[in-house]
Amino acid sequence: MELAWYALLGLFFAGYLVLGGYDYGVGLLLARGADAPRRRAALNAIGPFFLGNEVWLVAAVGILFGAFPVLEGELLAGSYPAVAAALAGVILVTAGVQLRSRPGGRSARTAWERVIVVGSLLAALGWGVVLAGLLQGVPLRADGHVAGVTHLFTPFAAATGLAVLALVVAHGATFLTLRLPTVESDRLRPLAHRLLLTATVAVGAAAVVALFSDRVRTAAQRPAAGVLLAMLLVAALLAARVALGRRRPGVAFAATATALALPVLLVGVTLWPYVLVSTVEPSASLTVTDAAASGPTLRLLGWLAVPLLPALLGFQAMCLWIFRGRTDGRAPVYW
Repeated sequence: MELAWYALLGLFFAGYLVLGGYDYGVGLLLARGADAPRRRAALNAIGPFFLGNEVWLVAAVGILFGAFPVLEGELLAGSYPAVAAALAGVILVTAGVQLRSRPGGRSARTAWERVIVVGSLLAALGWGVVLAGLLQGVPLRADGHVAGVTHLFTPFAAATGLAVLALVVAHGATFLTLRLPTVESDRLRPLAHRLLLTATVAVGAAAVVALFSDRVRTAAQRPAAGVLLAMLLVAALLAARVALGRRRPGVAFAATATALALPVLLVGVTLWPYVLVSTVEPSASLTVTDAAASGPTLRLLGWLAVPLLPALLGFQAMCLWIFRGRTDGRAPVYW
C-alpha cells in the first residue's frame, strides 16, 4: 500500500513538472524581447491549460499531506526556502497571466509580464533545488527532525536548480513550436534547438557535480540506476533536437516531457527504499514505510482517490483534446 501511494505521489509531481513546466518555460521566454503581439501569442498558447496544470501540484501536495505526513513535515521544514520560493513563483505566474490584460496601458502590461518571468524563474529554480536536496540527503537527526536548511546551499543544489531551469525553458520553447501558427513555429525552431543544447549541457554539468559530491554519493542507495536514468534524460533531450530538426514538434515535445519527468523518477529510484537519507545520522534515515500514514488511513484515502483520480485524468485529457492543434488568434481570451 505504501509503495502504491509513493508511486502515485511521484506520478502527480512528475505530471505537474511536465505540464506546469511548459507554462513556466513560456513565461521565461517572455523575457527574450519579442514584440507585444508575439508575447500575447505565447500566452494564448498556454492560456487554456495553465490553471488545469496546477491541479496536479494540488493533488501531489494532497497526497503528501495525507499519505506521508512524516515526510511532509520534515521535507517542508528542511527545504522551506526552496519550497516557499517555488510556491511564490506559482502564485506570481497565476496572478500575472490572469491580470496582464486587465489594465489598458502598455507599461502596466509590461510590469505584469515581468511578474510572470520572475514567477517562472522562482518556480523552476525552487523545484530543482527541492529535488537536489532530496538526492544529496538531509541533516536528519536522531530525534527525527531536519537540522537547518544550509544543505540547500551546495554546488550540487545550484547546478540542479539551473539544470531544471534550462529544461523548463527548452520544454516551453518546444511547446510553442507545437502550438503556435506554422510561420511563428518556424521562426522559433532555431531558438528551441539552441535551448535544447543548453539544457543538455546543464544536465551534464549537474551530473558531473553529482559524481564529485560526497553528499550525493553517500545518499544514493542505487547509484547505477541513477546514472542510467541521467543518461536517459540526456538521450531524451538529444532525441528532441533531432525531432525538431526533422520538423516533428510533437515528437520533440514528447521527448522534452519525458526529460522533465525523469528527475522525479531518478530521485525516487536512486534513494529507494528511503525518502530522506540522513547525512548526519545514517540510522535516522526515513524509509517509505516509516514516512507513510497508518494502514487504515491509506485505505480510507484509497477510497477517496478511486473517483478523484479518473476525474482528474479525464479532465486533463478533455482539455488537451479540445484545445489541441495550433492557435490561430481567433479565440476570445482575457490574458
